[in-house]
Amino acid sequence: MIKTISSAVVLSVAGLMTVAAPSWAQAPSLIPAPVAATPAEGVFRLDAATVVRIPPGDAEAARAAAYFIDLIRRTRGLELAVSDAPGAGIVFERNEGGAEDAYGLAVGPGGATIGASDFGGLLYGGVSLWQLATAEAGQGAVEIAATTIEDAPRFGWRGLMLDSARHFQSIEMVRDLIDVMATHKLNVLHWHLTDDQAWRLEINAYPRLTEVGAWRQQAGAAGFDETGEPLLYGGFYTQDQVREIVAYAAALNITVVPEIEMPGHALAAVVAYPELGSVEDLPDAVFTDWGVFPWLFNIEDGTFEFLETVLDEVMALFPSEYIHIGGDEAVKDQWEANAHIQARMAELGVADENELQSWFVRRIERHLNANGRRLIGWDEILEGGLAPNATVMSWRGIDGAIEAARMGHDTVLTPAPVLYFDHRQSHSPDESPGRGAVISTRDVYAFDPAPDALTEDQLDHILGVQGNVWTEHIRTEERLWDKLFPRMAAVAELAWSPPHVNDWAGFAARLPDQLDRYEALGVTHATIWLEPMLSLDLAEDDAGIAVALSNELGAGEIRYTTDGGDVTSDAAVYEDAVIVQSGAVVRASTWLNGEPIGREREWTVSARDAVIRTSHQLAQCTGGLVLALEDDAPRGPDTDERAVLVTDILNPCWVYEAAPLDGVTMVTAHVGSHPFNYQVGAARDSVPLHPMSTPHGELEIRLDNCEGPLIGALSLTPAVDNDGITVLTGEIAPQDGRHDLCLRFTRDSVDPIWAVERITLGSRERP
Repeated sequence: MIKTISSAVVLSVAGLMTVAAPSWAQAPSLIPAPVAATPAEGVFRLDAATVVRIPPGDAEAARAAAYFIDLIRRTRGLELAVSDAPGAGIVFERNEGGAEDAYGLAVGPGGATIGASDFGGLLYGGVSLWQLATAEAGQGAVEIAATTIEDAPRFGWRGLMLDSARHFQSIEMVRDLIDVMATHKLNVLHWHLTDDQAWRLEINAYPRLTEVGAWRQQAGAAGFDETGEPLLYGGFYTQDQVREIVAYAAALNITVVPEIEMPGHALAAVVAYPELGSVEDLPDAVFTDWGVFPWLFNIEDGTFEFLETVLDEVMALFPSEYIHIGGDEAVKDQWEANAHIQARMAELGVADENELQSWFVRRIERHLNANGRRLIGWDEILEGGLAPNATVMSWRGIDGAIEAARMGHDTVLTPAPVLYFDHRQSHSPDESPGRGAVISTRDVYAFDPAPDALTEDQLDHILGVQGNVWTEHIRTEERLWDKLFPRMAAVAELAWSPPHVNDWAGFAARLPDQLDRYEALGVTHATIWLEPMLSLDLAEDDAGIAVALSNELGAGEIRYTTDGGDVTSDAAVYEDAVIVQSGAVVRASTWLNGEPIGREREWTVSARDAVIRTSHQLAQCTGGLVLALEDDAPRGPDTDERAVLVTDILNPCWVYEAAPLDGVTMVTAHVGSHPFNYQVGAARDSVPLHPMSTPHGELEIRLDNCEGPLIGALSLTPAVDNDGITVLTGEIAPQDGRHDLCLRFTRDSVDPIWAVERITLGSRERP
């Protein structure tokens, strides 16, 4: 059962919740941070001769010990023996009466003891000891400082949501993700298995769900092979694979909560079985578009028979207390236009379509409750009236959670954008595709999971916290890992640690050891957000090039050299822009705890670079729907790399702020395109289309603002038949001083979306 841990229970773990947070210079390097840690005298040497001891006949202790032993083998290269005989070493033992998943850990010169009343506590005590053993990177024996830890989770739901519908992940990747979740003391994998773009779960009663619904053609030029034949993309999980995943997760104290979307996000299902839809005119294939689709399940008894049969098979595969039914973004246009549905609403006495969705959800909830399960859905299930026993997952900010808690309903906090990990983590041009807003690990850590608007009693309805990774724009598994970690480490601390240890400086101080653990385990993770980013500008009075450095870490310092020398502890600490001359080699790295963290970056600076702005550096004209998107060029034989273009798809328009225009007579633009494969409803009709002066349109360059004088226009004709990036060059009218430049495309259709990859200012002498 997933439940929140009350403050009284946490207090009972050690009676130490009122102590001040430990000094992070002396605190153990654990993520998530424990409730209380007390240093002691001496060290414990863990080496190949160390024996791990478990109570005789205790299968759960044996599993917890086996996981600890495996982590030590993978990260330190030590093969530890296990024994059920008493003796010295590392002892897993049972205690009575502890809180769920709570543990005590005592490390001294004679060994280490992990005590807990349940499997979760034994497992997490072992994880903490492993983290202590890997605070110092390297192989072989290690000395662990003596310490006593008393610990229990703040929340019972410590979750990660994986979207396997938009892009499919291998079963091996899902299993590896579960393994890494356990090292963070996370205990819920919310598995998003169905959506408009795919149905990923094998259902024996309805085979077309995966035969048809699990496959689609990719958008744009990437959807065709070299001969022009369409390429199908997809995959699904067999029931045997799901059983394997569920069992693997359970062995690591992780509950897998499946999500079967209804009544919206149903296109893949209704394409497979058209009788389930609410309109007669249905697509004949699953769409590749992203966004909010209009297709809903109808409300016929046959449709509920379908859904209940599906849920019966889902419940047979997933023993979780909760079944997630989605409920979000159900556009009601098709219900409104369907005369039969309107007549049925009148029979039911349902006032409007929101109440009809509530009736729909209540009917599904009765079926789940009759089978001993509980319904959970996104916060739209509040609209029209909340089902009696429903739990609300609040994603549109925290208002849904507040409303649900005030009504006496349980809730899980997973608000966008701060806990949505499809967002970029930095402004770096090296960042992988995703949503445009930047959400760094520091931003995640700053989220408060205890809204001030709730009373103490209402706060007890907050089950926990969850990070979500939606995969519309995450094509590869490597990118998925990169989006998740280390941001999920911040979620883990929010969900586990008590408020009194919430301290960004302390978390950042422990982060380098966590990144070393990722390296030892082979876990791909993001470092770009904490590495230096370079921006250049022409210095005033032709004094040279102004070099500015920044990162998203918000801790430590940036050290740099401008002569190509190594960045050491003696290198200069960056404080403000530095003036260098063309040809200078700038090297920089971020330093934390007296050591470099992340990659060292190197740039050879030129005057030309100082007048280049990529789409990552350009401002957006408006803040509509900004995405960092790849162009739609097909994969090459040797690479899958595509340009990433930061674009407001509802108004593709950029601003080069304070552009230095003295002597500038030429502009070079790198441009690409995306298909407009977005379901945005009426917003599509509001996308501005600027009149063209040539048959294929042009990139306009306007002075000061987008209604200012037109000082240049680059024809798009060379780019029309190019799936990749095209370089356009043209003249602009000479100007003096610095001015904002508005960059926008003329076109007669929203499809394709033209986008600027970079813009370069030049002259006839210096193109």
